[in-house]
Amino acid sequence: MPASVTPFLMFEGQADEAMNFYVKVIPDSEVLNVQRHGPDGPGPEGSIFVASFSLRGQPVMVSDSYIKHDFTFTPSISLFVTCQSEEEVAELSTALAEGGQYLMPLDNYGFSRRFAWVVDRFGVSWQVNLP
Repeated sequence: MPASVTPFLMFEGQADEAMNFYVKVIPDSEVLNVQRHGPDGPGPEGSIFVASFSLRGQPVMVSDSYIKHDFTFTPSISLFVTCQSEEEVAELSTALAEGGQYLMPLDNYGFSRRFAWVVDRFGVSWQVNLP
């Protein structure tokens, strides 16, 4: 059995910005560890080799790929956030959608009192829910 399972998000130059944004907008979150590329690379100096942070206790890892890939994030994989209040689900979905887009605007869809599906400005998909 694996010791743990952790979501891992690969960016191409925005890992630091994305990680700090997520920690800022999601309460009870924090950066845990950051390892950066040095002057000898292989990635651009100062870019994230690998970092970890916690979103309400859920560890997440990120990195900046210095190699251009023909793929990026897809909404078929998303981070699911359960909120505790109407205010929280509204604030969080609005913050995550800024510079991104709503796939499903905040509404009552029958399976939830308030739900939104958002792709943020970094291309990461989020489902924000108030059960």
